[in-house]
Amino acid sequence: MINAYRFSGTAISLSTATPLEKLPDDIVWIDLIDPDKAEETYVESLLGIEVPTREDLKDIEPSSRLYTQNDNVFMTASLLWKAESELPTLTDVGFVLTGNRMVTVRYGDPKSFGLFIASLKRTPASCSSGPIVLSRLMETIVDRTAEILEQTVLRIDTLSLQVFGDRSREKRRAPHYLEDRLMDVAGYHRLVGKTRDSLMSLSRMMTFLYTVPAIQEDPQTKELCRSVSRDIQSLSEHASFVSGNITFLLDASLGLINVEQNAIIKIFSIASVVFLPPTLVASLYGMNFQFMPELGWHYGYPLALVGMLISAVIPFFFFRWKGWL
Repeated sequence: MINAYRFSGTAISLSTATPLEKLPDDIVWIDLIDPDKAEETYVESLLGIEVPTREDLKDIEPSSRLYTQNDNVFMTASLLWKAESELPTLTDVGFVLTGNRMVTVRYGDPKSFGLFIASLKRTPASCSSGPIVLSRLMETIVDRTAEILEQTVLRIDTLSLQVFGDRSREKRRAPHYLEDRLMDVAGYHRLVGKTRDSLMSLSRMMTFLYTVPAIQEDPQTKELCRSVSRDIQSLSEHASFVSGNITFLLDASLGLINVEQNAIIKIFSIASVVFLPPTLVASLYGMNFQFMPELGWHYGYPLALVGMLISAVIPFFFFRWKGWL
């Protein structure tokens, strides 16, 4: 699918079924969403450039992701996608500055693009050229990344209260409660890790973009790019801090699980020690030797039961006195 946007903010759909011989002069942004070969060829014929393919976007070499060719600027960034799902991932998006237009090639639909398209309709006069569109799109992407981090921090704070809540006031935990929380921690760890990878990719792209002549020639766009770069740096530091908190929460959860398991083992250990003396008494009088004086006593059986009870009570109260119970 090919969507084109005028500097007035209105959108038109380009189709290979009814191709245009020439693009209108007021088109500042062409957005290719999961394009096929025919659509790539069509855009290439309109703009006179080579549109990056899916394989080109997957290349991780800096020379293949950030380069200039015939005064056209080609950039690739990894953006966070499906952040609200259980399996957030990264999608590679290609950005091309050619003349006064910007071209994006993407095989995913990050929410930041929808937010930016909506903002174009509200403030159409703010995007009069390709470099301005690109810089404002990057601003929206960074703002969306900041929103994801803020939501993640709130969820981690809630999870922390669930793990370290006041146990004197809460009800008995369900079986495997902490183990289930570990799955939540793993999900947040993946989300923050993908966010950090995306911020690193954006930082490299913005550093390269800042050196582009079209950006340097426009003071407003240049200042906006500098501001976006500072925001990316701040978010990267914040993401590292959040990642450290998640690591602490993971270690603490594992520690609490070990404490609970040790408490269970302690109960079984004490129980075995408490019942060991009665077992010894019962074993002695269960050997059935012919000459055992106690076997002939009239009160031998009740006395044996009392002896077993006393031998169990004494260790129990001794453990209570020691504070082991």
